[in-house]
Amino acid sequence: MKVQRVQIPETNRISWMVLDDDYLPIQPIDDFLAYCENVERSPNTLKSYAYHLKLYWEYLCDANLEWITANQLDKIADFVAWLRCPAPAYDALIFQETEAKRQESTVNAILSAVAAFHEYHERLGTAPSGSLYRLQAMPRQRYKGFLYHITKSKPVLTRLIKLKEPKHLPQTLKADEVKQLVAACQRTRDKFLISMLYETGMRIGQALGLRHADIQTWANVIRIVPRNNNPNGSRAKHNEPYAVHVSAELMALYRDYLINELEEISSDYVFINLWDGRIGQPMEYSTVAALFRRLSHKTGIPVHPHMLRHTHATELIRSGWDMAYVQKRLGHAQIQTTMNTYTHLDDDDLKQAFQEFQDNQNRGKKG
Repeated sequence: MKVQRVQIPETNRISWMVLDDDYLPIQPIDDFLAYCENVERSPNTLKSYAYHLKLYWEYLCDANLEWITANQLDKIADFVAWLRCPAPAYDALIFQETEAKRQESTVNAILSAVAAFHEYHERLGTAPSGSLYRLQAMPRQRYKGFLYHITKSKPVLTRLIKLKEPKHLPQTLKADEVKQLVAACQRTRDKFLISMLYETGMRIGQALGLRHADIQTWANVIRIVPRNNNPNGSRAKHNEPYAVHVSAELMALYRDYLINELEEISSDYVFINLWDGRIGQPMEYSTVAALFRRLSHKTGIPVHPHMLRHTHATELIRSGWDMAYVQKRLGHAQIQTTMNTYTHLDDDDLKQAFQEFQDNQNRGKKG
């Protein structure tokens, strides 16, 4: 059983299939992924669904279950146990404590794909209704929208099985670490990419889809424009365009990149292959991943592109930015997403806050 990457001839879009042991498409999964493709789910979502459903099919084969009748609570609970410990760590007499193979967040992502798969077939009528969801009152939120008082009494569908995830702080970098990463880049293109991700909080998919027309050097503005036809498969996560204001220094680095490395290459895309791969073609995710691996090895700083987004957001909040402004700059559809992700405090934050409190107290006593 394997996941196969495919390219759709009519649109040149990238999609994914799950093949059985005879290298034939598994039809129920193929139908579901085709539906996701038709409703324009992102290539990354399709890829994740394919790998998650491959795992699910392997479990069904191991447990000798039919997929049509596997959408019951007890069977999905058994699947969760299988995900956490595929190979039993005990025999009939001896129980041995073992570490779970997959984290809670990974299991929840897989369950989300399985639930979507079953919901699709239930609504289509190709499978009987299961019991993976229930209606419950809307959960309380720290941020309440303008129409919260109207919708708060309406029940919402909630997945019955979901593991409780431990809270993890977003991984961030220090300012001097970002400088080390930029200094370790040998090419202006790579320096500009690192600097831009750090200064804008842009997602890597947004960066790889940038066109030169999106960069307004005279106004120090970069526009994020969603496009679904990028040959490298990059996509902006949301469908609404928005603008990000940047520094004159970043625009100067962009001009250096144009003059020194793009002078003889014509391409609409900002980030293209200049030395490896298909010269002049837009950079792909794998190329960026390789760049960050090289930088991590060279500097000794563990880093991936999304850490620069986390770093930018954290610095904005610590500098006193209003959460609504941070939401707009990051392109989050809901302010609750921004608050849930970035309203965190570490020991340094608490130490600084207490020091400010003490300073205020001392000034009050002297006054």
